[in-house]
Amino acid sequence: MKKIKKICVFTGARAEYGLLKPLLREIISDKNLELQLLVTGMHLSPEFGLTYKIIENDGFLINEKIEMVVSADTPSSICKSIGLGLIGYADALRRLKPDFIVLLGDRYETLAGAIASLVSRIPIAHIQGGELTYGATDDSMRHSITKMSMLHFTYNKIYSKRVIQLGENPFHVFDVGALNVESIKSINLLKKNEFQKKIKFKLGDINCLITFHPVTLEVNTAMKQFSSLLNVLTQHKNIHCIFTKTNSDVEGRVINDLIDQFVSKNKERSVSFISMGQQLYFSAMSLVDVVIGNSSSGIIETPSFRVPTINIGDRQSGRIKANNIIDCEPSEEGISASLKKSLNPRFVHSIKDMKNPFEKKDTAKNIKNKIKSFESAKQAKKVFFDQ
Repeated sequence: MKKIKKICVFTGARAEYGLLKPLLREIISDKNLELQLLVTGMHLSPEFGLTYKIIENDGFLINEKIEMVVSADTPSSICKSIGLGLIGYADALRRLKPDFIVLLGDRYETLAGAIASLVSRIPIAHIQGGELTYGATDDSMRHSITKMSMLHFTYNKIYSKRVIQLGENPFHVFDVGALNVESIKSINLLKKNEFQKKIKFKLGDINCLITFHPVTLEVNTAMKQFSSLLNVLTQHKNIHCIFTKTNSDVEGRVINDLIDQFVSKNKERSVSFISMGQQLYFSAMSLVDVVIGNSSSGIIETPSFRVPTINIGDRQSGRIKANNIIDCEPSEEGISASLKKSLNPRFVHSIKDMKNPFEKKDTAKNIKNKIKSFESAKQAKKVFFDQ
């Protein structure tokens, strides 16, 4: 009788889970695979919306819940969170005994998961390696996770090349496209009226979706940079704003406090959410006139909606960017000029037929099949690949 392969999928953040859903369904639907779900990080924090409940409401069984987030946004609190994660993951992996663990992205929760898996001798399948984000600590974490991983699933052939540059076996690197883009296709997007009822907020003549995170390799810049954006928005009273709050990062609370202050002063034209969930978030993206911020979703997902997107500062520097992305300095002058360009009918028309550079067919299915067919016992020891 063929052995059932146990695939443990790790999720520590709201956005990450949404991207992984198509893969979770692929694993569950395969009779030769058993899904194990390890939930941690912000999912279990009241401050970030207790989003593990969304996972349960979607019908997935959570096998392990690992508390790790320290309620602060300082460098020392993040370091302590990593330590707590390592302790919790070690016990969880000992209980679950998976044949493979799936990690997506580059956050500190994921780095701790990679370390625990490596020491536990569980092969890692890493999704979204090879990318560059010069402004964030995520950049170094991502490359570190790559070096601990056995299989690599990238969003673009350029990213695959970078993974190979890090000494990874080309036969273990697969350009499968973005799970983000595949997730969009599976979502039933809401029409304007239904969307407004759901979020209890009326859209205006001009609308923007804003997601801004701290630039974690810069010191004490969050307040200045985000204040520059808010000052521009204050000058444009005709623009209605939908804010999504930050992740658990250094200086994240600074941004969240500024959002609360802005919304309290501009209740008729602004609203904020700790977590919108995929349907509301993608519906917002489909309805607004411009997306503003420095989130990876602005780079990877907005091209599918052909929506003008203002990318502020260095947090996403190094990523491949589609034609809808407008890069600008984190200053009032730079943001104001970019906002003007994003609303120009000529620019909007220029991107109406653009393609998303991260889109490929059957992304989740291809990831599942590669993990399923990989004989990890025969290839437990990695060899550095010299080009």
